[in-house]
Amino acid sequence: MSDKYLLISTDTHAGLPPEQYREYIDPKYREAFDEAQAADVTAAALVAEDDHQRFLAEWNSEIGDHGGMEGAWDPAVRTKEMDAEGVAAEVVFPDADAAGVGGVSGSPFGSGLNSSGDSDPVLVMAGAQAHNRWAAEFCQNDPERRYGIAIVPALHDVAAAVAEAEWAAENGLRGGIMIPTKWGSYPAYNDPVYDPLWSVCAEAGLVVHTHSGVGPTDYTWAPGFLAIYATEAYWWAARPLWALLLGGVFERHPKLRYALAENGAWWVPDILTRMDAKWEGDHSTRKFGPKTFRDGMTMKPSEYYHRNVWMASSVMGRVEVERRHEIGVERLMWGHDYPHPEGTWPHTREWLRDRFADVPEADTRRILGLNAAELYRFDLARLAPVVDRIGLTVEDVHGPAGAAA
Repeated sequence: MSDKYLLISTDTHAGLPPEQYREYIDPKYREAFDEAQAADVTAAALVAEDDHQRFLAEWNSEIGDHGGMEGAWDPAVRTKEMDAEGVAAEVVFPDADAAGVGGVSGSPFGSGLNSSGDSDPVLVMAGAQAHNRWAAEFCQNDPERRYGIAIVPALHDVAAAVAEAEWAAENGLRGGIMIPTKWGSYPAYNDPVYDPLWSVCAEAGLVVHTHSGVGPTDYTWAPGFLAIYATEAYWWAARPLWALLLGGVFERHPKLRYALAENGAWWVPDILTRMDAKWEGDHSTRKFGPKTFRDGMTMKPSEYYHRNVWMASSVMGRVEVERRHEIGVERLMWGHDYPHPEGTWPHTREWLRDRFADVPEADTRRILGLNAAELYRFDLARLAPVVDRIGLTVEDVHGPAGAAA
């Protein structure tokens, strides 16, 4: 590998324009797909707020010279944009345009980031399978640089989820699987009912992911609704972490690898400190007895975290960079959230300079690419020519003086 930076984005998104998913839908569900698409068009027409329309105009103008949103499904445009940003490889999630900013739909039947225990069991699997089959084809265009994530609706039918995970492993979706963040009335992920799925993923080397997106549903549309939703969204995405960790899943499946995507990581050190204190038996837990907080765990929670968990913190803020050693420099991974407008594209170079100019080179290399290369098992020898050709230099990231000491 050259002296240039290996950039691996662990949070990108891809998906088709709505009507193009139809051919990937099982024929027996196409009528339901057509009805769902018609409802989406009607709902989209109602979104006429001045602020949103003004943003759309500004965003479309900003990305027009970069191929617009075509990179969401056109591999040639996508590769061109990756090269321009210095990104050697990517991990690809569904829902390139879940917020309705560029004519690209979320995966069919809400099977992507919005999937939950409230989803229709039959249709959500049909939508997931449609996206997965397209994603497998899409990623084969540049398989060494593009690792796709399979959507696996694990809640409604564990056997079907196992079968879909096995399909993903056999069909080149090397990024792993994404499971719903919010289980609703179904068992939470600490329940052993999901052990067959964890076993398959551990043995096949499939990284299990949750990704932010789903939030609270018990607020009415009243003053502060969106701000409250945004404030709580991280908590819903973080919740599976402690279900898996404190539920002994990583004890039962020590080779299982879990990554939490696009949810920051500022909160991690504090929750780990709290978990460890209870596991050790601090004053506030004495009345429950020492075994209560060690059920199914032979190690401290933080030890499982440092063995089994990674934080794909995506467009991380300065707080994540400043707390990187508390979070774990070897756990933290960068992503540019392409092509979402809340990401750094098409200004990734400027963002990296802003966040990492004063960060030592060794730490920067781990966060920007090496951690992801190890977790997802990217072939560094095959990526080396790409890095040589398009990679960012030390000066690009840290300035003329180079990295901090």
